[in-house]
Amino acid sequence: MTDKVDYRSTLNLPDTPFPMRGDLPKREPGWVKAWEEQGVYKKLRDARVNAPKFVLHDGPPYANGKIHIGHAANKILKDMIVKTRQLKGMDAAYIPGWDCHGLPIENAIEKLHGRNLQRDDMQAKSRAFATEQIDQQRADFKRLGVLGAWDTPYRTMDFVNEAAEIRAFKRVVERGFVYRGLKPVYWCFDCGSSLAEFEIEYADKKSTTLDVAFECAEPAKLAAAFGLESLDQAAFAVIWTTTAWTIPANMALNLNPELEYALVKTERGLLVLAHSLVEKCMERYQLTGQVLATTLGKNLGLINFKHPLYDVDPGYQRFAPIYLADYATADDGTGLVHSSPAYGVDDFNSCIAHGMKYDDILNPVQGNGTYAADFPLFGGMHIWKAVPVVIEALRNAGRLMTSHDITHSYPHCWRHKTPVIYRAAAQWFVRMDEGVGVFTTDKAPKTLRQLALDAIEQTNFYPENGRTRLRDMIANRPDWCISRQRSWGVPVPFFLHKDSGELHPRTLEIMDIAAHMVEQGGIEAWSKASAESILGAEDAVHYTKSTDILEVWFDSGTTHTTVLKTSHAGSAHTNGPEADLYLEGHDQHRGWFHSSLLTACAMYDRAPYRSLLTHGFTVDGQGRKMSKSMGNVVAPQEISDKMGAEILRLWCASTDYSGDLGIDEKILARVVDTYRRVRNTLKFLLANVSDFDPAVDSVAPEQMLEIDRYALSRAAQLQADILAHYEVYEFHPVVSKLQIYCSEDLGAFYLDILKDRLYTTGPNSLARRSAQTALWQITQAMLRWMAPFLSFTAEEAWAVLSAAGRVDEAHKASIFTATYLDLAAPNGELLAKWSRIREIREAVNKEIEVLRAAGQVGASLQAEVTLTLGAPDYALLHTLGADLKFAFITSAIKLVAGDALSISVNPSSGTKCERCWHYCDDIGSVAAHPTLCGRCASNLDGPGEARSFA
Repeated sequence: MTDKVDYRSTLNLPDTPFPMRGDLPKREPGWVKAWEEQGVYKKLRDARVNAPKFVLHDGPPYANGKIHIGHAANKILKDMIVKTRQLKGMDAAYIPGWDCHGLPIENAIEKLHGRNLQRDDMQAKSRAFATEQIDQQRADFKRLGVLGAWDTPYRTMDFVNEAAEIRAFKRVVERGFVYRGLKPVYWCFDCGSSLAEFEIEYADKKSTTLDVAFECAEPAKLAAAFGLESLDQAAFAVIWTTTAWTIPANMALNLNPELEYALVKTERGLLVLAHSLVEKCMERYQLTGQVLATTLGKNLGLINFKHPLYDVDPGYQRFAPIYLADYATADDGTGLVHSSPAYGVDDFNSCIAHGMKYDDILNPVQGNGTYAADFPLFGGMHIWKAVPVVIEALRNAGRLMTSHDITHSYPHCWRHKTPVIYRAAAQWFVRMDEGVGVFTTDKAPKTLRQLALDAIEQTNFYPENGRTRLRDMIANRPDWCISRQRSWGVPVPFFLHKDSGELHPRTLEIMDIAAHMVEQGGIEAWSKASAESILGAEDAVHYTKSTDILEVWFDSGTTHTTVLKTSHAGSAHTNGPEADLYLEGHDQHRGWFHSSLLTACAMYDRAPYRSLLTHGFTVDGQGRKMSKSMGNVVAPQEISDKMGAEILRLWCASTDYSGDLGIDEKILARVVDTYRRVRNTLKFLLANVSDFDPAVDSVAPEQMLEIDRYALSRAAQLQADILAHYEVYEFHPVVSKLQIYCSEDLGAFYLDILKDRLYTTGPNSLARRSAQTALWQITQAMLRWMAPFLSFTAEEAWAVLSAAGRVDEAHKASIFTATYLDLAAPNGELLAKWSRIREIREAVNKEIEVLRAAGQVGASLQAEVTLTLGAPDYALLHTLGADLKFAFITSAIKLVAGDALSISVNPSSGTKCERCWHYCDDIGSVAAHPTLCGRCASNLDGPGEARSFA
């Protein structure tokens, strides 16, 4: 007896060091470290010298606290986009940045060290704190696989950036957009400073509404206005408000000149109300009323009424004249609006328009939310706590008609989530409309509003609805308050005359001096500089040095200049005057997109970006906002440690970011399944090209088997789709198509068919090398498709190929030094032909499955199939000849011409070949191999089988 032959050893079984398990949490940090130690980012830049440029300008996250899942999604999305452009062959630099000044850091320092720090101490501690926070966040961002200039990021607190910001501010001044004014601005008591429109969000607030009566001080004039000879009762103008705390500072009443008002006789006197609201008001006051007369609001102008606390305290013995204003309407309330000009923009504008002087405006509310200590009745009280006290005083004075509690939408501080107020303060503003700016030397051709609206029309939006959102915000926004009364920020380097309040005549020169000082020693250098050292002793005694800082939105809003044109002008590789893309969450239409647009238009008459892309917020799987109290917070650090950052990257890529990005354990479990499917496919591809040297073994296209040429056409077709998606910054369709490609095009079809040819034919046969030629190109293409989002896995596979000596020397450092594979154009005829073959094969598989379920066959190779086909399909399948059975993975297949498709499946009557597992009638036809079919015997010892199609 002879020893039994081990025919398994004669097969070309796949082999690769690329492991089945990614073991991502353990292995990813090694890749991050390797990228850093090998200087991979610099090598990417070197690989794209003189290439077309792509600039995604990084919107700076705030240097405060650990990154959350929203930060992770944002950075990963940016990284994916930059990498798609890098693989396209573009010079796509990524300069990460941080927002370093402003209130959040000051608040953090105050919590740590108390609220009464000296300015110098606050600045020193804030700079150190921001530096620590950046180091922590940078490590987390790098852990996510984000490639960038991490050693040389931009920080708004770098001296060069602080100085450049002062120069940018000077440019805005020169263009005529900056002025100083007293007007109500949003004020946060927690911040202790004014806020910009960008820093406001709306949330529900419980308030008490009250209807308050103002007694007429000139009854004869009121009677005449209503066409009456006299009044037989005291008369009152009744207002409705939700801000009881503003009543003590009332200085006027507003009526609409074109609205009809009624004089109503009631048990509580004569009431002036909008005629259309009389019935509702009587019901609210639980009174019966008779309209004595009506008149238009314009006839009531300048009639004086007494403050409702006139008789309670001498401090309130003042009149409230009626001013005429369109903003008083009959939509609700009483049709009359009480006016505290320090606490409402419309009120302020109305009072100033009617001749009230700035110095006469009552402004008793302090920056911390309390009334001034000497303010009558309510001195020292916080306004929110004073509300019931004010209401009680009005009730006791007989001036409260009624009050009710309501819940309504109210402005809140973006940072503290606490209610804000309007509060009049002398601030620096950027003017949106016509006006004369200070020190205008290069007047802009249009108003800032017009320039910004024009720029929006020249910008691409992803998604498009962002255009309308930003346009509406710009069209309706007030002037931009850019000054803050804090310490940690870029100074407003102005000197104001102590008597006139005018700016020093050398202001523009002083701004240059300030910029130079800050460039040498940071904002601290300017803070420490005395007025004498800047102006000289003789001049200094007449001027006060401003202690205001520029608000943080001006910091980040000018990075198009301070970073792209200054600190990183070389490394950022700006592509003309604008960045190609700004990308942030959709809340930045009112934030960074907004401030960047205004500053760029103020400086250069154009937007700083060609395109704007917005993504949604991260939420849990049920669409709920994440909060610690709900226990639905997902921390990126925990996911990286448990599953791997690659899973986070794939989650981000597979989610439609135009809406909110849902994430929870179930969603991540599905992402893990997708990752495994892609990785398993990649492992199969790598294993089956492990002995393939493309320089030696490649088969010319015209010599390749037809199914291999089809597979390459299908890959080229998919690549065209993928690159089209990448061009418009879409990733979730790519992940979906790649997943389907791996499971259906490859796993369930092409690779399934290919296994027989790869494993059983001669190692160097045309049949096998043709298959490997196709697999090599598919592997190369697929690695590039997935690299933007599965960066660690793509680099791992690239390293396997590189170690085997099959990566060009120029691209060994990283897959991102390479470019998308240049695949031959898809062959339409082949795609159509094999698409139909796949349809028929699918129908056959369903019939085989019936026999398998009945236990009549095992694998499909145990089946023999008879296909009755209409003429077109018969002709189509007939072209495959003897290769037809390989395409259907059956041991035998017979074609019969007929009218329509019908399928007959039977168990094979042949014997199973020990080597290829086909069921054949010629087992043992070669004496040397009694358990093999003739095909296997020929592949082992003879000339080998011939394949043409499959």
